[in-house]
Amino acid sequence: MDMIHEASHVARHEAARAAAAQSGGEFLTFRLGAEEYGIDILKVQEIRSYEAPTRIANAPAFIKGVVNLRGVIVPIVDLRLKLGCDSNDYNSFTVVIVLNVRGRVVGAVVDSVSDVLELSRDSIKPAPEMASAVDTSFITGISSVNDRMLILMDIEELMASSEMGLIDSTH
Repeated sequence: MDMIHEASHVARHEAARAAAAQSGGEFLTFRLGAEEYGIDILKVQEIRSYEAPTRIANAPAFIKGVVNLRGVIVPIVDLRLKLGCDSNDYNSFTVVIVLNVRGRVVGAVVDSVSDVLELSRDSIKPAPEMASAVDTSFITGISSVNDRMLILMDIEELMASSEMGLIDSTH
């Protein structure tokens, strides 16, 4: 049963990667350390300044806790810790991107938000295949914009991964 589930997950992921590389569209760009990432603007609910969340006992280090967002309890994930970035200082530029992922609201801490870019299908190159030790399953493509390398990620794939434990992956 697990092999079937894994195979369908891989097939779904490959379809999502192909669709992202072919579709283009509007992306919210943000910085994590020295790298710049882009996510589908349609997944973004709002952008908020960082406020210290309420810590949850025994949560992984990258889950900073929860905040109450207009009556909704929202888990806060520090993407810098999750993706192994050097930087994790909290300053006036640190923001939380509030995302709507498969019907759940989740906050993602990033170093700063850059801008919203319209990317054509032609400007997005497929993500390179990496050694199996490097998890690139959530990277859908790479784009070069005005001498900036932009790593495009499927934020839904990342946030819904089983290791995050935030979203029931059976949906």
